[in-house]
Amino acid sequence: MKLACISSPKQGETDRLLAELAADLQLGGLRLSGIIKDMGYSSAYQNGCDMHVRVLPDGPVIKITQDLGKGSDACRLDPAALVEAVVQVERSGFENVDLFILNKFGPEEAAGRGFCGVMGQVLERDIPVLVGVGAANKQAFHAFAGRLAEYLPDDKDVLLNWCTGT
Repeated sequence: MKLACISSPKQGETDRLLAELAADLQLGGLRLSGIIKDMGYSSAYQNGCDMHVRVLPDGPVIKITQDLGKGSDACRLDPAALVEAVVQVERSGFENVDLFILNKFGPEEAAGRGFCGVMGQVLERDIPVLVGVGAANKQAFHAFAGRLAEYLPDDKDVLLNWCTGT
């Protein structure tokens, strides 16, 4: 079982690295599953807490946040949209998949929901899993992964080497 996470202290860097990595790996012929942030979408909020994700390998794009208004500081995650993303990933299947990428181990995963079941399914199939983890959920990810997880730096070459086994 191969499970690794990446966490960058620079805002937005984990999303950018995972999106670029997915594109490079697909160009190199790897078959991917999971979700990455749609980097072509510009958030309406300064903190970036307004997100669209792309289901790998080739869509659809799903808006996973809800509009709570300008003054709201509540979590914008739309649980129903996240469930839809999970369903779309599962619908794509895991046959002949080389790598599963999850852009963010977020609050739903920290609570044992979201993509936790999917990660279990792909790990059981011996498909490597690469997960983005933010500072707020590092402890929850560690509790989820235990000693199985490898912690990788926010370095594209290191990530490429891990993903391709070189």
